Amino acid sequence: MKIASIVGARPQFIKAAALSRELRKWHKEVLVHTGQHYDYAMSGAFFDGLEIPPPEVNLGVGSGSHGVQTGFMLKAIEEVLVSQKPDRVVVYGDTNSTLAGALAAAKLLIPVVHVEAGLRSFNRRMPEEINRVVADHLSELLLCPSSTAVANLASEGIVRDVHLVGDVMLDVLNWARQRMDGEPARLLNELDLKARRYLVATLHRSENTDDWGRLNNILRALNALDETVVFPIHPRTRKAITGANCQVAPHIQLVEPLGYFDMVALAGSARLILTDSGGLQKEAYWLGVPCITLRDETEWVETVKAGWNILAGADRERIVQTVRSFAPPNARPALYGDGSVSARCVELLG
Repeated sequence: MKIASIVGARPQFIKAAALSRELRKWHKEVLVHTGQHYDYAMSGAFFDGLEIPPPEVNLGVGSGSHGVQTGFMLKAIEEVLVSQKPDRVVVYGDTNSTLAGALAAAKLLIPVVHVEAGLRSFNRRMPEEINRVVADHLSELLLCPSSTAVANLASEGIVRDVHLVGDVMLDVLNWARQRMDGEPARLLNELDLKARRYLVATLHRSENTDDWGRLNNILRALNALDETVVFPIHPRTRKAITGANCQVAPHIQLVEPLGYFDMVALAGSARLILTDSGGLQKEAYWLGVPCITLRDETEWVETVKAGWNILAGADRERIVQTVRSFAPPNARPALYGDGSVSARCVELLG
């Protein structure tokens, strides 16, 4: 069977690292990189570190408004699918690449497989929410990370070919940790950090970076902390901070985006993580690091219910207070699979 896999952003590279490795044991895969994340730090470094096969096709779409970017992707992906004639198209998560891949395949009557199906924030102001809802309703095989995701689909009338498989990101994390001997110590030495004596912050979602009030409140909260904060900064966030002439306190270390192994090493040795990233919320949970989510809602509700993730939004006082008082419970139940999710997904592909 020939499978076309559509990727374009860092979270998708992580997921594809696990699934592509398993897919290629049994099927022919054509990996299509849309170029949504197009610079080396955001794209190439991840391909290198995760040992993902080089993409057979790189569309080089680059940045743009949602409509412009998605439109260019739709046209380019359609041309690839017409040329390659895959039996199925695999899309991941909730980016514009996901939406364009699902639309192009559905219009060509090629079955769509959605990895990480059924997630909902119930916030239609999020571009990601629109993308994931449309992708789910176009998909013929829906691979869900949680029972909550399965229930979300059922509430929308989607019950056929829906499977609870877990999260392929856990497969990647387990794979990476086996290969990281000495990695945390090296990175901490380079950044002059001591384990559990610093915080990690990441920020990239448009609801935070494109809203001056929210961005300002979050930065004021980080500035008010009395601990070292390591902040791998997304290009969108750097541009927003520079454009708004925001001041960053000396205890905040702004660093360039990190490769996957370095990010796992940094997050795994932190005392606490502050983020608006869905992937990092899960990784924090699996790594046993408390997480404060800089959003008003999350798709990963199980981490909140387990007491290891707190929603603080962009409320300055709440963020600061939570950083200083957050004490998760001792128990940390297993969530999102057993680390063999990729094999289950490939089995369901047939």
